[in-house]
Parts: sequence; C-alpha cells; structure tokens
Amino acid sequence: MSSNRRLTRAFKKAKKLPLTDASRYVMFSDCHRGDNSFADDFSRNRKLYLHALSHYKQEGFTYLELGDGDELWENSFQAIFDANKDVYLLLKEFHEANRLHFVWGNHDMAYRNPKAVERNLHYYRDTIDDKDKELMIGASFSEALVLEREDGRSIFLLHGHQADWFNYNFWRLSKFLVRYLWRPLQVLGVKDPTSPAQNFRELIKVERRLEKWIKANNNQMIITGHTHRPRFPGTTELPHFNDGSCVHPRCITGLEIEGGEITLIKWFLETNAQGIMKITRQVLEGPTSLTHYL
Repeated sequence: MSSNRRLTRAFKKAKKLPLTDASRYVMFSDCHRGDNSFADDFSRNRKLYLHALSHYKQEGFTYLELGDGDELWENSFQAIFDANKDVYLLLKEFHEANRLHFVWGNHDMAYRNPKAVERNLHYYRDTIDDKDKELMIGASFSEALVLEREDGRSIFLLHGHQADWFNYNFWRLSKFLVRYLWRPLQVLGVKDPTSPAQNFRELIKVERRLEKWIKANNNQMIITGHTHRPRFPGTTELPHFNDGSCVHPRCITGLEIEGGEITLIKWFLETNAQGIMKITRQVLEGPTSLTHYL
C-alpha cells in the first residue's frame, strides 16, 4: 500500500473532535518516554514536560498526543511507568476530565491493539500498598484525529509515519534493530540511520510525501510529528504543520490551538540575572488565525 493510500485511509477513519473558537487544544508528540537510563532521551526534559502539562491542565486545554509517547521499542512499559509515574498520574487527570486523546506512532504502534492499551494503561501496581489501582481505563487511541468545524472544514492530525514506508510496514524489524542494535550504540553516540529524526534525507522524503497528499486533497490542513522538526508554514504556503518533539536537547516544542488561532511554542529552562532558574514558555511562531489555512 502506498503512502498516499495509507494517509487517505487514516483520514477517512479518523476520530472526530469539535473545533470552535472556544476550543483549547495542545499537541505534543515524540515524547519517547523511557526508563531513565543513559539511552532515555526523554529523561532530560521530563520536568519541562511535566510543568508544561500541568499548565495546560490548569488552563483547561485538551491534550492531544500525536504518537511515539511511550518508547516501546526500547523498553517494557513497566520500566517506563516506574520511571515516569508522576507523568502518568497527571495524564490520568486529563483522562478523567475527558480531555485526553492519544494517536499511536511507530514507536508505540503496539497500541493499535486494544489489548495492549488495556494491559499497559488500564491499571497500575501501587508499590506503597501493593494493590492494583485504576490508571486510564478506556484510554482513547486512534491512528488519526480530525478537528472539525461546523462548516466541514477540518484539521487532520496523525503521527506521520504513514509517509515513511520502512517505519510503517517494517516497524517490527525497526523495533528489533533499535532495541538490540541501535540502543546500545546510542549510549556511545551512534545515531539510528533509519530514523527520519536522525537522517535528513529520510526526513525530507517523508515531508515531501505528506505535502504531495496535501496538494492532492484540496490543501487539507495537516499536523504531524515523527520527524522531530517543528514546522509552521506561512499563510501562503501549504498548510503542513509539525509540533516537533519533546526530546530536543534543551527544550520541548508543541502546538497550541486557542481562540481560533494556532501557535508554535517551546518550553525551556532559563536563568535570569539573579541566577534563578525557571521554566519558560516562548512563542516561536504565531499566533495565526486558522482561517488562513482551512
């Protein structure tokens, strides 16, 4: 199946959510939550992510995670949960408020199977009293989401690996190579050449396939992750957005939709003139009215 057909199928089967001027959505992807080992890229940004997510919970945003949230290629879920229990308990609060929707990516493609979601996310073992407790029963996982206005105009959200034939069709092989070859080498600084985030040529190929689909579908606005490269097009360019990732060396990036506008933001740690360190939200692009892209 071609990337064009995979994208079209995902679009047609996408879970639909309402989009109005009152909507508040925040999108992160590619968290790659790991086990807090030397190969865990998420660990250095975990506090940034936790602080940002707490902010969005308090401000009434709905959290849309666009794939590769859990690094299931390299780790067991139990190891991931043990290293990030506070993160999952915060996600639980979003879930209980019906403000949480997951999209699966290639690194957490196991979540295509509802049994995997149930096994990992429905309950957790509390080490304090050694009892099973509810986590996120019925957690929402989809291949794609569509934010749809009353007039039918919409935003298509997915991870983006549908345009990456190797990491979509051969994800099990990729998982094997990452877990048993690239993960040990990653500790030594060797990069995985099959990953678009590490290979510029592959990144460009993925982006070109996505843009080809956008052109063929009446310039349908699309938001993806996968490549780890933030994208915020101008109002005369193809409406192809990317929220970046949560594993940049010194920051996390994401996209916000609020008041009918879209904004590319980053959260990072900075030190002021008095030597006090604080976590800061910075606008990178926007806010720009969605009407320019829909």
